[in-house]
Amino acid sequence: MGFVTTIIIAINLAVFAMWTFADASSEMPQFLIDNFLVSWTAITEGRPWTLVTSVFSHNLLWHLFLNMYALSSFGAVMERSLGVFRYLRFYFVAGIIGSFCHAAVSAFIIGNPDLPAHGASGAIAGIILLFSLLFPREKLLILGIIPIPAIFGALLFVGLDIWGLVAQAEGGGLPIGHGAHLGGALTGLIYYLLYFRRRVRTLA
Repeated sequence: MGFVTTIIIAINLAVFAMWTFADASSEMPQFLIDNFLVSWTAITEGRPWTLVTSVFSHNLLWHLFLNMYALSSFGAVMERSLGVFRYLRFYFVAGIIGSFCHAAVSAFIIGNPDLPAHGASGAIAGIILLFSLLFPREKLLILGIIPIPAIFGALLFVGLDIWGLVAQAEGGGLPIGHGAHLGGALTGLIYYLLYFRRRVRTLA
């Protein structure tokens, strides 16, 4: 696993520990809520840094595990493919755009500007989408047992997020940050079109 990916995972673990032991301090829970959860209200009330800090924040073990497992699997490959600095920049951009998309979708589509979110899912969605475009024939295991080409797996996840977002807009759906996932995935698509497709044309 690459150095940057390892550092990102370590930061996520540290913030998770802060959430886990927050009750030991009377001030820590509110500090984490104010500074590690992103929402449209948080941004407009003068806490734009939550667009970044929320990307490194999890307070549920299963959420942390799933995201860090995906990051260790796909991030290691993308760190080697992009190089350290380009990978780190992409991770931050995908995460920030994912956070912003969650906030905007919550405010203007779901109708709840106070709806908070956190997690690395937006950044990881960008990494997975970019991976699937660069290595479309690589096999992904759906549910750990069903092998499908990476590009089909990415399209499946995007489709499920669109479906989930529509359900949320209609007042249903699950408490999942579909807006963040789609924002991160869109970042991966745009990065591929702007950088890798252009590089292929240049080489041709």
